[in-house]
Amino acid sequence: MTIGWLLLSFLIAWLSARAAIAYAHRRGMLDRPGQRRSHSIPTPRGGGIGIVLAALACLPGVLLGTAASWSPLLVAGLLAALLLVALAGWWDDHRSLPILPRFGAQLLAALLFAAALAADGLSWWWLPVLLLAGAWSINLHNFMDGIDGLLAQQAMFVGAGLALLAWGAGQGALALAAACLATASLGFWCLNRSPARIFMGDVGSGSVGLLIFAFTAMLWRVETRLLWPALILSSAFVADASLTLLSRFCRGRRWYTAHREHLYQWLVRCGLTHAGGGAIYMTWNVLLAAPLAWLAFSHPRWALPTTMGTYLAAAVLWLLLKRRCLRRHPPKDRHVAA
Repeated sequence: MTIGWLLLSFLIAWLSARAAIAYAHRRGMLDRPGQRRSHSIPTPRGGGIGIVLAALACLPGVLLGTAASWSPLLVAGLLAALLLVALAGWWDDHRSLPILPRFGAQLLAALLFAAALAADGLSWWWLPVLLLAGAWSINLHNFMDGIDGLLAQQAMFVGAGLALLAWGAGQGALALAAACLATASLGFWCLNRSPARIFMGDVGSGSVGLLIFAFTAMLWRVETRLLWPALILSSAFVADASLTLLSRFCRGRRWYTAHREHLYQWLVRCGLTHAGGGAIYMTWNVLLAAPLAWLAFSHPRWALPTTMGTYLAAAVLWLLLKRRCLRRHPPKDRHVAA
């Protein structure tokens, strides 16, 4: 049964992404090269709909019908939140959606899931924290979807890591749900790896951000200590997105406008291929994030210091690599300065 769910999620995402290529060409949903983009040829977008469809098809059966199942109310809240984020992203992929209704839909989605989690036994005092964390996760994964294969490979890594954490905590249903996210992301990655045949689009990036937030929160709901290794798994993306946003705030820039100031974008601008840029993030994940997450899981007393050390190391590495990129490729105008 486990293999069946994983295979189903992979096939739905892969087949849907293939269909989305033809659909995007018919509807003119193409991301064209430009000053604020990192690709060189017009590329269809919206392929992340496959990950959404895979989640909608698999999560109810996995979370309700396997060992250590979750309450129907929580699953309903998760699916409603996913649908809301996906619909807002799908709309934005077809025609630009203004920031206020888009952000409003994201907040409402995070609120729906957080309220379902609270109704399932979590203290309602955590609602504001979950609301902000959910909205930030949706947006940061959207920000980090800018070169071929990067977000898909991150979703594969984090999904697999969350699945192992949940399995180690005896949460078979949650483990399989996170694994389905990983295999669905793999199905999409087959068409999104460099050179990408299709991009994820907002429908996919926001939905991936929501699912990673939801599965992390569900792990935290099971055991508080599981939050720390889960956060370590996401350290590469959280550090890059957070530090880039902080840098833009300090320079008085509009955080929500398109730009190429994330570290992964600077690496490409300095001569790395999209695959090479993605390899740097995966190297961090495999050599540092994965073993440190295991350390935080297996030694709970060291979990918080390990998490803090991980993010400190990520910040230092981000700063060193960004400065090296700026020395090799000085910005020519204020719009692209780091």
